[in-house]
Amino acid sequence: MILQIETATTTCSVALAADGELISFKEINERNIHAEVVTVYINDLIKQQNATYDNIDAIAVSCGPGSYTGLRIGVSTAKGLCFALDKPLIAVNTLEAMAKGVAQRIDLSTDTLLCPMIDARRMEVYTAVYKADGTLVKPTAAEIITDESFADLLSNNKVLFFGDGAAKCIDVLGQNPNALFDTDFSNSARDLTALAQQKFADKEFEDVAYFEPYYLKDFIAGKKANV
Repeated sequence: MILQIETATTTCSVALAADGELISFKEINERNIHAEVVTVYINDLIKQQNATYDNIDAIAVSCGPGSYTGLRIGVSTAKGLCFALDKPLIAVNTLEAMAKGVAQRIDLSTDTLLCPMIDARRMEVYTAVYKADGTLVKPTAAEIITDESFADLLSNNKVLFFGDGAAKCIDVLGQNPNALFDTDFSNSARDLTALAQQKFADKEFEDVAYFEPYYLKDFIAGKKANV
């Protein structure tokens, strides 16, 4: 049984899976609520299954890129449980999990490329591009979106842009007939299931003491205005 935690965006989501199959999940999409509910949701799921924390074989966490605060909360929770329970830690790239999730939820042509987008500042997004089978086409990057973004891929392929960074890109990229958009997609711990199971089978575990989230960019604190 693998406990899965997703807090990289405004969604706070936890799930339980066994042998690569989802058992249950609980989530909410609300800003700044992660610290308040993540451990409550974990406890609720375990009780629902009439299980105990000792029944968990590993903890998987969505490790970024994404919200600095959200990632800190999710990874800190996962590491704390790993320390307390002496269980292995599995890190799953947030964008890769998103691509896996949208491929499972939406009926798309196998030729359609998948471009998860996590909102960053202004017209910047954290993004990558995958084939429907999960093959990486364009690696993870922080990209400022212009009308030239993804031009090489859009010239010959349908590309689905999705995630909480996709909506702000419609005006810039939406004129291309090959650009498709799903602005309703929300990150979910459900989407970690297959990737976490594969890493568990391969014993691809993180060093709990030293593991840090994949922030992609350094955190920049905003200045408080003088009043």
